[in-house]
Amino acid sequence: MDSHTSPNHANLLRFTTVGSVDDGKSTLIGRLLYDTQNIFDDQLEAVRKVAERKGEEEIDLSLLTDGLAAEREQGITIDVAYRYFQTSKRKFIIADTPGHVQYTRNMVTGASTANLAIILIDARRGVLEQSRRHGFIASLLQVSHMIVAVNKIDLVDYSKEVFDSIVEEYDEYSRKLDIKDITYIPVSALKGDNVVSKSAKTPWYDGPTVLHTLENVHIGSDLNVRDFRFPVQYVIRPDLNFRGYAGKIVAGSVNPGEEIAVLPSGLVSKVKTITTMDGDLEDAHAPQSVVITLEDEIDISRGDMIVRRHNLPQVENNIDVILCWMGNDPLEIGKNYFIKHTTRTVNACISKLIYMFDVNTLHRTDATEHNLFCELIKTPHRTDVNTLLLNEIGRAEIKLTQPIMLDQYNKNRETGSFIVIDPDTNFTVGAGMIRGAVRSIEETIHAEGKAEEELPVKVEIERAPVSLKEREERYKHKTAVIWFTGLSGAGKSTIAKSLERLLFSTGIHTALLDWDKLHHGLCKDLSFSDQDRIENIRRAGEVARVFYEHGSVVLCTFVSPLRCQRDQVKALIPEGRFLEVFVRCSLQTCVQRDPRGLYKKAMDGEIPQFTGINSPYEEPLNPDIILDAEYKSIEENLKALLEMLKSKGIIRK
Repeated sequence: MDSHTSPNHANLLRFTTVGSVDDGKSTLIGRLLYDTQNIFDDQLEAVRKVAERKGEEEIDLSLLTDGLAAEREQGITIDVAYRYFQTSKRKFIIADTPGHVQYTRNMVTGASTANLAIILIDARRGVLEQSRRHGFIASLLQVSHMIVAVNKIDLVDYSKEVFDSIVEEYDEYSRKLDIKDITYIPVSALKGDNVVSKSAKTPWYDGPTVLHTLENVHIGSDLNVRDFRFPVQYVIRPDLNFRGYAGKIVAGSVNPGEEIAVLPSGLVSKVKTITTMDGDLEDAHAPQSVVITLEDEIDISRGDMIVRRHNLPQVENNIDVILCWMGNDPLEIGKNYFIKHTTRTVNACISKLIYMFDVNTLHRTDATEHNLFCELIKTPHRTDVNTLLLNEIGRAEIKLTQPIMLDQYNKNRETGSFIVIDPDTNFTVGAGMIRGAVRSIEETIHAEGKAEEELPVKVEIERAPVSLKEREERYKHKTAVIWFTGLSGAGKSTIAKSLERLLFSTGIHTALLDWDKLHHGLCKDLSFSDQDRIENIRRAGEVARVFYEHGSVVLCTFVSPLRCQRDQVKALIPEGRFLEVFVRCSLQTCVQRDPRGLYKKAMDGEIPQFTGINSPYEEPLNPDIILDAEYKSIEENLKALLEMLKSKGIIRK
């Protein structure tokens, strides 16, 4: 075993079972659990009672994994069922995935963390479209090992010819896939042939059983042990003397004293300690969860990534991906989605669909060609050619409002994968594998024409000459971003300007950002469209971060109507230093005030998608403070704000 490979990783095998409907996936798992004595007495008694109630002599082993009532009634699996068992040689986590075409998305979920996939093929029906689909998805997800279990071999009289023909057909298909290791096994999950023990009824088969393969498959080399990647999940600050960064090491290893870089800021430091519940470690490896402390005081937030200084991932905001669409609604080109990548969630849009995959032939085709094919074979075709439908797979380009720290999926499954979330429903609608950054022909030629050491550096790794801690000690106050949100005309700017004057008079370093300042300068190229409004808040957040890092109490007044926009800015600022102020005022009062005449223009149709008129405003769920700007005076609201800043430790009491 490689010295950088965690022993626990090598001793734990995650595998998924896939196949078409009623191919016997749940029965196979039930047989594994039953024959390895990993069944609790109460579980066994429950399925025995079901058999008695149905008048059956033999128990139905599939019931040991089909946990939902709907599954038991229909005898099918419609959700991903996870099960755990172990033998004397290894521990296992199983993901039993559904076989219906409409649940292919569940197969993506189950296989995304698997080391091995068991694809079941009914010996009577042979290789089906779902058999090919599941093999293709397993290949896309870089599942390195595969068992093709030709099940129900007993129903074809243990025929060697049937087995050989299925092996030949699937082997020809699998040569086009990126699967390193495939084992073909004739099994009867119902009877137990070649599942745990060798079967005397298949004397012509001299290969391993399913369990023997699971126990002995080598997975130590599957994990990326070279590239240290540590996405920060949580900042731990129990007191002023400890600041730790919690998360899971998704690749590589790290030791105290190693020089690291923090992305995307590019600041460098050294690892001071690596801490767990059991104490400090001399080294840590993937996939351990640890708390890392650094020798320097650096602003790090959830979504940042700690890596080795001289082993950097790509930092990109325009990515080339393979996308599995899992949403009931079709993909919408140009629509705002959330991309969740490691611990970082950013706004994005799918800007281009390049082609789709035909899972039967593995041919790549655009949607227009797909329709022509559908007409030839007399099957329904799509009306929108520039989209992906449920369970379809294609290659696409995605533009992100913030960069992510990535590796190609075939090098690192953790930093090379992501999910797509629909902001309207908060449902996961897609899963993707990153091929790399989107580059034009000119960029490619330009980059390949240079020596490697001459390539432009994307991230400047340089420590700030004056730390934030030094600035706070000099200025004698903490830094923070105070984000005023509310409807236009609610009084955000009036309150913020009064607060800035008050803070400035007491010697506090302040900065004020509002829509006017940005609209006439940095954001003058932006309109009121959804995408431009998202970009406006992104830029405002980045500017606020710069002022924050230079020791100011930053007052920001923006409508910022969507919670995701405010969360996006909050993610830029260390925990406890982003204070959300909800300035509450009724729409009726705001329309009456209308200080800039914007509501009138919106109602006259001059401003489309104006918040409160024809675009929604999402009130904060848990703001740090709510100001009543309709019935309370400015003085009363200022007093409440000062009390909050004192209680948060931003200014002295």
